[in-house]
Amino acid sequence: MKKIRILLVEDNRILRDGIKALIDKQSDLRVVGSTGGNHDTLEQTRNLKPHVVLLDLGLRNTNGVRVVTTVAKELPQTKIIGMGLIPSQLDIVEFVEAGAAGFILKDATVEDVLGTIRAVARGIKILPPLLTESLFTHVVNHALRNGKGKLPNAVRMTKREREIIVLIAEAMSNKEIAGRLNLSTHTVKSHIHNILEKLALHSRLEIATHSYQNKEF
Repeated sequence: MKKIRILLVEDNRILRDGIKALIDKQSDLRVVGSTGGNHDTLEQTRNLKPHVVLLDLGLRNTNGVRVVTTVAKELPQTKIIGMGLIPSQLDIVEFVEAGAAGFILKDATVEDVLGTIRAVARGIKILPPLLTESLFTHVVNHALRNGKGKLPNAVRMTKREREIIVLIAEAMSNKEIAGRLNLSTHTVKSHIHNILEKLALHSRLEIATHSYQNKEF
């Protein structure tokens, strides 16, 4: 049986050794290399040419997105699975756009970890249930299907969120928006938070720009 070759990139030594021991017990999986995530990550990937790279998303000394982008370009047959405690929605989109094929939360079950590795090695893209059931599902799924640059168009906004986007584009403050829509300021802030997450934006200015570029709002 041809084994799935895996490169493990994790800066926590105890966790790295534990994952390696778990994987090496499987008849169809083999860890061909492991690293703490220093600057040798790309070099090891190029030399070992693994089928799958398990990449810690929180590495302190490695630019994970750059690693994913470079591997996707140079070694398209190598699939990358990001590992993290609870990656932010923006992090997920950034890594998906860079070319990541799957994600494993660090509180995942053994079955989830092994299943994700095997599925990704077969060419299936995998997101953990916690993320696929979030408000950001539309954005992430669209990124997986269509790639970078088209994310906001996949999002379904509520009527209230659309109203708030228009008012932000008119340069109204949270207090003014609250007064116009007969809402509390806290509720307006909550809506704006959801809008930023759904559209993968970072500021009110970006929301306003998005509104001008998408006339349906």
